[in-house]
Amino acid sequence: MESTKLWHLISFYLSTALFIFRNLLHYILNLNRSPFLTIFMDTILSLYFRLCDLSPCAIDLDDQTTIHFWVANHRRFNKPSLVMVHGYGGNSLWQFLYQVGPLSRKFNVYIPDLLFFGKSYSRSLNRSDLFQAKCLSDGLKRLGVDRFSVYAISYGGFVAYRMAEMNPDAVEKVAIMSSGIVYTDDQRAEQMKKIGRHPSEILVPKNPNDLRLLVNLSMYKQSSVYWFPDFLLRQFITMMYDHCRKEKMELAEQLAAKKADPNLPVLTQVGCLSESTFWVLLCF
Repeated sequence: MESTKLWHLISFYLSTALFIFRNLLHYILNLNRSPFLTIFMDTILSLYFRLCDLSPCAIDLDDQTTIHFWVANHRRFNKPSLVMVHGYGGNSLWQFLYQVGPLSRKFNVYIPDLLFFGKSYSRSLNRSDLFQAKCLSDGLKRLGVDRFSVYAISYGGFVAYRMAEMNPDAVEKVAIMSSGIVYTDDQRAEQMKKIGRHPSEILVPKNPNDLRLLVNLSMYKQSSVYWFPDFLLRQFITMMYDHCRKEKMELAEQLAAKKADPNLPVLTQVGCLSESTFWVLLCF
């Protein structure tokens, strides 16, 4: 009798251990198919933003468009407001990891997700940078932000430039980094010929090699991303680019097809514009 009970107890523990091992093995074998690690990092970044006294906020502009922001929990009226606009290399969380801490101590920070990035979305078919700028401006008005400065990078620079153009009384200062706003048609053709691929194929990567190429074109020196394992880069692509992939490609195609404007409006705001050729649009 005692031996039977002991055998049942051993069998129970062995079955339990086998069940745990089988499920753990299944999880490990399918790890590269699940964006677990990047979702975990996304959660950590969200916690960090909250420690910087920021909170997420969704603004429904109408029945078609929703803009997501990270906003200051308590607006300090003795501090200026700063809007930070990301590019194709990330979203509101991933783009400004190193800047949000120091800047949130000196500014009332507002960090939006551009449409089709992060949690912002629209059913509108308009894919222009002007439409992006209008949506961000409308969202800021809903938040009661009447005066602000803009810091933007890459594709976000195009949006920020339009924001400053359409809201000269609201936008105080402008800083645009690594954004080919004043590119010429010849520069664009030369860069596209040199790369041999359409910008949308690189800006919205499908596989780890595409992502490495994007980073390589974006950085002046080799990035550590080059050495990241493929499964981790696939997870990043799944989280960052597979969401609204079609719309992201349409944004890039619309921007690449647009003719250079020789009469680009001159901004009246005090600002800083750091740029190179059209392909620097790829900068993170």
